Amino acid sequence: MAGANPGRQVLVTVPIAAPIEAVWAALRDREQLRNWFGWDADTLAEEIEYIFFEHSTVDEAARTIIGEPWEGASDGFELAEQDGGTLLCVVRYSDTPFDPQGDYDDVYEGWVTFVQQLRLLLERHPGASRRTIYLSGAARPGVSEPAQALRIGELRERPEGSEYSLTAATGDLLNGIVWHRTRHQLGLNVLEWGDGLLVVTNRGKAPTRPDGGGSVLITTFGLDKAAFGDIETRWRRWWEERYPSPSA
Repeated sequence: MAGANPGRQVLVTVPIAAPIEAVWAALRDREQLRNWFGWDADTLAEEIEYIFFEHSTVDEAARTIIGEPWEGASDGFELAEQDGGTLLCVVRYSDTPFDPQGDYDDVYEGWVTFVQQLRLLLERHPGASRRTIYLSGAARPGVSEPAQALRIGELRERPEGSEYSLTAATGDLLNGIVWHRTRHQLGLNVLEWGDGLLVVTNRGKAPTRPDGGGSVLITTFGLDKAAFGDIETRWRRWWEERYPSPSA
């Protein structure tokens, strides 16, 4: 029903193998939101409050959330029952058409990442708590984009849901399935991280990153402090040697 409302565009559609009541609860319960939206950060609780509660219009009966306009656009969520599960749509109300296949867009790629984290939480870890590692930065001269530098770029050609096994450039043995992808990002389910998720984004060249760059988001479940710390130390060292943050 993309043409049912003027300016309404569907940015992302994600089937989730969970009842619509469970998906809606994950959009309204602050503790559940903390385990799929964004990543571990001091500002996460404030961001959740601002986006999902203080600056949005919620229709409980229709199962929709529409955010306040920002730069001429309003983004939100719509849920519908589908095949015993739920179809989640991220929608945008704007007079400006958006092309998901166009240049890198932070907001769009962020929504893709977050709703895929929501799918992972509800399908594989309902009620669980995650721990995350987020790294971003601009590439040093001569360094490839992150997916290529990590030696996972070839997985972009595999169908979603297909199995993979590889050793990343960090030295980590990774096994799982191809979870999702867009033109700019690749999501891999990683069994070694407690059935977690690796999302690698190539952001391309820009004035602030003349040699390209991107980000990595690691989502883990059930790892002890030592195991999580080993992953964080190894990935942060590898990353910062190649993609220093602006403050580095």
